[in-house]
Amino acid sequence: MYVWDFTPVLANAGLLAQGLVNTLKVTGTALACGLVLGLALALMRLSRRRLAAWPAGFVIEVFRTTPPLVQLFWFFFALPLIIGVEMTPFLAAAVTFSIQSSAFFAEVFRGGIVSIERGQWEAARAIGMTQPQAMRRIILPQAVKRMIPAFMERAIELMKTTTLVATIAYADLLFAANEIAQKTFRPLETFTVAALIYFVVITAFSLAARRLERRFAVSGETTVH
Repeated sequence: MYVWDFTPVLANAGLLAQGLVNTLKVTGTALACGLVLGLALALMRLSRRRLAAWPAGFVIEVFRTTPPLVQLFWFFFALPLIIGVEMTPFLAAAVTFSIQSSAFFAEVFRGGIVSIERGQWEAARAIGMTQPQAMRRIILPQAVKRMIPAFMERAIELMKTTTLVATIAYADLLFAANEIAQKTFRPLETFTVAALIYFVVITAFSLAARRLERRFAVSGETTVH
């Protein structure tokens, strides 16, 4: 019978902790950049100008329908050959997941904006606001409040997707776990601990998302998914 022994894994807890920090670093960078790019793409797609709407729609569809691993390999292996600049694992991961997240966030933003009643726009025009002013001061604040739970859910999915960065030798939590497993010959214990770490972190995000949804449900706000 197999005898479980977590001692070698616990002896390398520092490596797992650093891997978790690197995972959160990629996730945080992709979230921050993805939100900014996603808002820009959403506004472009909502534009009446085809030169803005069509390219935005193309980017959104490409990054929503192609596998994340293919995107990651393209940015890490192919893009450096095209632009002549070497991509570090972190940079390739950050760029890939920022753009991929922006495609999903763009649809969330778009859904939130169009969910605002048309009367809000008309009221803004009635008091002399331009369309950008109405968007910034009236529409977006209401839309973002409705979209927060959807953003949280996307953040959870993003963290799980970042496990792919181990394939390009970025030292995330999964990469660190694999190194420890090879060094200690304790793969069952190592990956069990790694799974528990992901479970704790992602569960914390999930609970926060559910709490936000309940809060908005009580206040009568609808959410956009």
